[in-house]
Amino acid sequence: MDSRLQEKLEKIQDKFQNLIKKMGEPEVASNHEEYQKLAKEHSHLEPLIKKYKSLKELKQQIEDDKEIMKNSTDEELIELAREELPELEQEMEVQTEQVKLMLVPPDPNDDKDVIVEIRAGTGGDEAAIFAGDLYRMYIRLCEKHRWKAELIEENPTEKGGFKEVVFSISGDQVYSHLKFENGVHRVQRVPETETQGRVHTSAASVVVMPEVEDVEVDIKKEDLKVDVFRASGCGGQHVNTTDSAVRMTHLPTGIVVSCQDEKSQSKNKAKALKVMKARVYDKMLREQQAEVSSTRKNVIGSGDRSEKIRTYNYPQNRVTDHRINITLYSLTEVMAGDLNELISQMQIADRAEKLEQGIQL
Repeated sequence: MDSRLQEKLEKIQDKFQNLIKKMGEPEVASNHEEYQKLAKEHSHLEPLIKKYKSLKELKQQIEDDKEIMKNSTDEELIELAREELPELEQEMEVQTEQVKLMLVPPDPNDDKDVIVEIRAGTGGDEAAIFAGDLYRMYIRLCEKHRWKAELIEENPTEKGGFKEVVFSISGDQVYSHLKFENGVHRVQRVPETETQGRVHTSAASVVVMPEVEDVEVDIKKEDLKVDVFRASGCGGQHVNTTDSAVRMTHLPTGIVVSCQDEKSQSKNKAKALKVMKARVYDKMLREQQAEVSSTRKNVIGSGDRSEKIRTYNYPQNRVTDHRINITLYSLTEVMAGDLNELISQMQIADRAEKLEQGIQL
């Protein structure tokens, strides 16, 4: 454990002690909002403090063993210390790395629900079909994690795919799992319409945006232009006879959101506003990230949504994530919603990149 890391941990320990003292003050204890804020910070720091205590104990054991080997005359005790020391030093290395990871600043959006937008890219009908495959992949992922998915807007095609589909996902730590799905997803396979068995390449884009509260994004009523119109679709139950569909335009940014999934105009307005808030917040977030990215290299990619992030190769049952150069020969399982390996590897790469840049110190 180097001196910089120890100094950082000592400061955090002092902060933790002051936090406990403050939580015990009568005026804080009687202020529910203030107390909850401090309690949340306390629960965040407590595991780190416990780990630091363990590190200090390990360090003391290592120093004691070295002292025995240097000054003791008891050969049996020296031999025990000599055998124990390598194990303690290895454990010290492991726990030091764990502490460093715990010092990586958490993404404030990690525990938020998300809005996901999938759009067909190059490839015509096959791209739209692939967009539908991705939509079903994420729905199955939701089922595995017991998250709730709700359709907001869809633009289906006759071949069973989507030109565009927008949906929300709510549950535990949704954004922390899905934030790395942003980008262009490429598929390589033989389309059903291909008579000569040739492999075609198509693409669809995925956008994942954290849902936000009113306090985070201030959208003024006068900045919104709302138009209503009759819903369109494939006929039958998909066509309304009233002006229930909503098109909402945010005048300062030019962002446009349409929603016609609900039969009620008020429900469509509420859904459209939810998407609008997410898009405006996402725009702010990307602008902020662009400033940060201009000053440091990002190991896991630029975050540009025009960037190809992943390839799904059906003939080889292969999935390749190009940002971290990982290839899995389990495409069938991935399309069935088993994204855990891909997601966890991206999370590891993200933490490693932050550690490399020294953000935690």
